[in-house]
Amino acid sequence: MWLTFLCAVCLLPGSLALPLPKEAGGMNEEQWKQAQDYLKRFYPYDSKSKDMNSLEVKLKMMQKFFGLPVTGILNSRIIIIMRRPRCGIPDVPENPQGPKWTSSVVTYRIASYTRDLPRFQVDQIVAKAFQMWGKVIPLNFRKVERGIADIILRFAVGVHGDPYPFDGPGNTLAHAFFPGPGLGGDAHFDDDETWTDGRGRGINFLYTATHELGHSLGLPHSSNPKSVMYPTYMNENSEDFQLSWDDIRSIQKLYGNIYYFK
Repeated sequence: MWLTFLCAVCLLPGSLALPLPKEAGGMNEEQWKQAQDYLKRFYPYDSKSKDMNSLEVKLKMMQKFFGLPVTGILNSRIIIIMRRPRCGIPDVPENPQGPKWTSSVVTYRIASYTRDLPRFQVDQIVAKAFQMWGKVIPLNFRKVERGIADIILRFAVGVHGDPYPFDGPGNTLAHAFFPGPGLGGDAHFDDDETWTDGRGRGINFLYTATHELGHSLGLPHSSNPKSVMYPTYMNENSEDFQLSWDDIRSIQKLYGNIYYFK
């Protein structure tokens, strides 16, 4: 009778804590939960894998993307990468070469501003970010003050009208959508961050805007740490940073070389 009672107690829900899977690599429960959330958000699918929901598969995808040993086991190096501020779109899109704009003139509008920088400075920085890409491809960018535009930029906090709410200071800095109708091409920046012109403490808006507009033009993330399309924020405090050759090759693959068109 007592044996039967003890067995029944053992089977009660929550009576025994389940051990963490081997993928957790000795990390604690909180770290493993954070890693799960990160992997589900930024590695949501693997078209070549039979088990698209396997966290081990997603962890291996992340390790491969960031040039780490592909073990499928969580470790401190991966945790450090996961905690860095970054862009909010996945690192491995289903279509590695996104859609592109078919018109030679792409319009943009800034729908809302941050209080961290004067409006005129935001305008100048956005224009410079577009110029970074426009110098190497046969596209012209034209700012409009109102109405419809191909690319709409806005600062927002929390839930802001798309499926990807912001999460407060740190973590996700911004996100953008590939070219297309509706939200296509739009770029959103988390106004809970502290945005700077490259001087002082905070997030360099020029660097982040150049990255997000790369998505707005059709580029996915790059695994090259020197690329502006690298997903984690690189703390570029200089206004004089340039596109890497990786960025230039990728954008010209979509739109062609400017020297052949202008």
